[in-house]
Amino acid sequence: MRKGVLEFCILSVIKRGEVYPSDIIEEMKKANLNILEGTLYPLLTRLKNADLLTYRWVESSSGPPRKYFSLTEKGATFYKELEQTWNEMASSVETVTKGNGSANAAVTGETIVVHPSTGSENQL
Repeated sequence: MRKGVLEFCILSVIKRGEVYPSDIIEEMKKANLNILEGTLYPLLTRLKNADLLTYRWVESSSGPPRKYFSLTEKGATFYKELEQTWNEMASSVETVTKGNGSANAAVTGETIVVHPSTGSENQL
């Protein structure tokens, strides 16, 4: 997974409300995005050290206390920036992959010839 996408997905889960790390792992699995605890915990620590997350300890009747994570104000702002970047990138990728752009491309041998709507020809 590209850098930033994992953070965006994790922050998206946490944004919905206070969560325990196993809840994050479960949400990711439901989306077919498998993440291991050995990846998640260091990432949560990094996000917490960057003041994007906070946590609180909750006593558990079935074992040791649990850390529940939530977004800080700075984390919420960072999430909005990531969301905007993601939406812009997804829109751009969709435009290119669905052929909604103004340029048409044809593959000729080893070259890709781009035919913009202006009629001029550029070779890449």
